Order: sequence, then structure tokens, then C-alpha cells
Amino acid sequence: MKNRFDEFLALHHSNDLLHIGNVWNAQSAKVFGAQGFKAVATSSAAVASSLGFSDGEGMAFDDYLFVVQRIIASTDAIVSVDIEGGYGRTAEEISSHIKRLYEVGVSGINIEDSVVNGVERRIIDAGEFAAKMRQIMGLLDKENIKMFINLRSDSFLLDMPGALKGALARIQVYQETGVHGLFFPCVNKIADITQLTAASKLPVNVMCIPGLPSFDDLQKAGVKRVSDGPFLNMHIYKALEDTIAKIRSEDSFASLF
Repeated sequence: MKNRFDEFLALHHSNDLLHIGNVWNAQSAKVFGAQGFKAVATSSAAVASSLGFSDGEGMAFDDYLFVVQRIIASTDAIVSVDIEGGYGRTAEEISSHIKRLYEVGVSGINIEDSVVNGVERRIIDAGEFAAKMRQIMGLLDKENIKMFINLRSDSFLLDMPGALKGALARIQVYQETGVHGLFFPCVNKIADITQLTAASKLPVNVMCIPGLPSFDDLQKAGVKRVSDGPFLNMHIYKALEDTIAKIRSEDSFASLF
């Protein structure tokens, strides 16, 4: 399987904003491909939901890998995979999962600096997480595995006090680990976004959320990548629910056509 790391890396450093389509199965990947998307990425929350799991590494990695393989087989787009916390506690476990993704044709991954314990999500100490990321990058380099690592930092997602200050501090630590991009989901104020991109030597990714500025404004603020998160999946299934309710209330399929 051809590795497309260099092509994917270049998309993050082009003059155009990279809108990466978030997918959850082969069917959704085909739709994005038909729209001409150059890259797609799994939404872990959407994939988990489609398999009847809650987000937070509830599904087995082998089940996830099967979905990823079907996505790769169904699109010509570059494929990245959200591996949440890495499906492992140690750098060795996490890098072994990244290696398996690399071997089936994945060109990038997202990995996050927070963990879910039961129903609660907590952020990991920045120094501890950075040390693990340096280990992971070293293990991948040792095996000559070229994978775009997009490091997700969750101070905004967790709505932490001083989220911007915390994110800026983490940028200084994380951008020296060897990763290729930084991702800050749930930031939506243009002033905050501008400070994040100004502080980062790496391309910055933000995510669809209510109040997020337009793509044009994001690009002017220095953002290099924007993603859908689970929101398209949620929107589609809400529309499905509404359609089914209408069929039931009318005792007719007429509204489908």
C-alpha cells in the first residue's frame, strides 16, 4: 500500500486551507470522495456511534481497523485516523497500533492529550504527554514509519479555566516533540485562534463547532486545517430520525420522494 505522508504533509503547508472530511464508514468516505476531497479522516466518536459504542476507546482496535480498511478501499483520498489516546498505555503499545495503520495505507493519525476514565475526561500533564510522544516518534522513526501525527490538545474541549493560556503553554512543549501538527477542538473565538497560530511553528487544526468563523476568516487567522468532527454524522442521523417520524405520522412513504 502506497504511503502518502509527503503528499499529506504538503497539504498542511499549502496556501489553501485544508478542509478534511470526517467519515465513519466506507459509504461516507465515498460521498466525500465524490465531492473531490483530497483527504478524509475518521471521527472516532462517529465510528464508535455507528458500531453502538460510546466515544473513549470503547470499541476494540481490531474492529476499528476493519472499518479503516473498508474506508481505504472505498476512496482515493488520503486517509487519516483518529486513534483517541492511542489504544494503549505505553509508547510501545501505541506505536504498534500506528504501525498496523501504516501497513494498511493510513497516512496520518490524531492522538489526544486527554483520557476518558468511565464517563469523565481529564487532561494529561503536558510534560508527561510530551515525553510519551517523543518516545512514540522515536519508535516510528526507528522503523522508518512515515506518519503525519496531529496532536490534539483539549483545554478548550474541556472548557478549562484559562484554556487559552494553557493551550499556549502546551504549544511550546508539544511543538518540540517531533509531531507534525497541532489540533485544538472547540476553540471558536477568532482572537484566540489567531494567538494559537501565531505561537505555533506547526500547522494548526480547528474543528466545526457552533460559532466557528468562516473558512476565509480562519485562513486569514493562520489556520491550516479544519475538520467536521462528529457533527455531520449527528446531523445526518437527526435528519433520518425526522424522516422516519414523518413517515410514521403520515403512514406513507410519500415524503421520501
